[in-house]
Amino acid sequence: MAIVEVKVPQLSESVAEATLLQWKKKVGEAVAVDEILIEVETDKVVMEVPAPAAGVLVELVAADGATVAAEQLIARIDTAAVAGATTSASTPAAAAPAAAPAVAAPVAAAAAGNSKAGVAMPAAAKLLADNGIAASSVEGTGKDGRITKGDVLAAAAAPKVVAAAAIPTGVPTKSLPQVAAPSVNLADALAGRPEQRVPMSRLRARVAERLLQSQSTNAILTTFNEINMAPVMEMRKRMQERFEKEHGCKLGFMSFFVKAAVHALKKFPVLNASVDGTDIVYHGYFDIGIAVGSPRGLVVPILRNADQMSFADIEKKIAEFGQKAKDGKLGIEEMTGGTFSISNGGTFGSMMSTPIINPPQSAILGVHATKDRAMVENGQVVVRPMNYFAMSYDHRIIDGREAVLGLVAMKEALEDPARLLFDI
Repeated sequence: MAIVEVKVPQLSESVAEATLLQWKKKVGEAVAVDEILIEVETDKVVMEVPAPAAGVLVELVAADGATVAAEQLIARIDTAAVAGATTSASTPAAAAPAAAPAVAAPVAAAAAGNSKAGVAMPAAAKLLADNGIAASSVEGTGKDGRITKGDVLAAAAAPKVVAAAAIPTGVPTKSLPQVAAPSVNLADALAGRPEQRVPMSRLRARVAERLLQSQSTNAILTTFNEINMAPVMEMRKRMQERFEKEHGCKLGFMSFFVKAAVHALKKFPVLNASVDGTDIVYHGYFDIGIAVGSPRGLVVPILRNADQMSFADIEKKIAEFGQKAKDGKLGIEEMTGGTFSISNGGTFGSMMSTPIINPPQSAILGVHATKDRAMVENGQVVVRPMNYFAMSYDHRIIDGREAVLGLVAMKEALEDPARLLFDI
């Protein structure tokens, strides 16, 4: 017997512990070298734990949902064993918390050779985690009752009754009713006042902590302006086909927003600064954070040296960030730092918001949905595609003058995009 230990990867210096999500293999199954065994969630990223060697998974030391530290032993692989052979495999003494996201069938049952019902196939397990669906709530139609990707998609598409996440202490809870058909009687479905308690993921808890920190430590004020998007929309329409043919990606609006933001930050450097104790730190570079929604919560990957990036560079990088966020593949280094952020709520239809500063930054731009509105120009009422911009800033170091003029500079750049070419 040649045993190889599987350990938690090295975490970043600021991360003390992590949470195991869902094991993709069970005791007794063969694993290939570098095959992903489980994902580990920290308060910043989700990391994959690959198999360090090929063999048979003979022991799970920690169960789904367990809290672990860097370099902690979580499983063992026997490189000399044969899959399906009888082993002295052991399983974690404590089962995973019932409310952990996408909880798989009990590991102990798998080790004992019980039915495979409730065990998710690799692709299905990923979908379960992404959609926050418990494996126990999905009926498997695969071999031996295994849960397939199609089973998860069907479960995700089925109508459900969603309950509030916050529940007062002492109030009893019960499972949500299973809705079998679209033609549900809503009154009957809500008759039992169902509730569901769902623990925050580490990422969600960290986002909450940072938002509270921002609200309590920054003197946040927000200034607004309205942008006529017609010039940008006309330029984008005129250049879209040639741009996509030349660069292999679509020309979106975010590259214009980033360029306009950098244009303004160069004119008013304090908007790109941060507070360190009683000092103001002025940054001689422009690292722009792009707020991205992911299945596990809000993340803000960074466009490094955005002032040196072309429109195509920006569009490609943002598309890459979006895909990585969706797949949970963003690395810690991609979300560390940043001197200014942009949050585009317009993709979800938002008309107006007051974005919260992302510490230690001192300002953030909120972009919203572009809608046709009646505007007065030269005494005439005309229809223009308008977008409301909101910039929140830390009033401790940024005065209203710099904030207002900075937002005006962005407005002027977008209403006359040629300014971006000549930096005027």
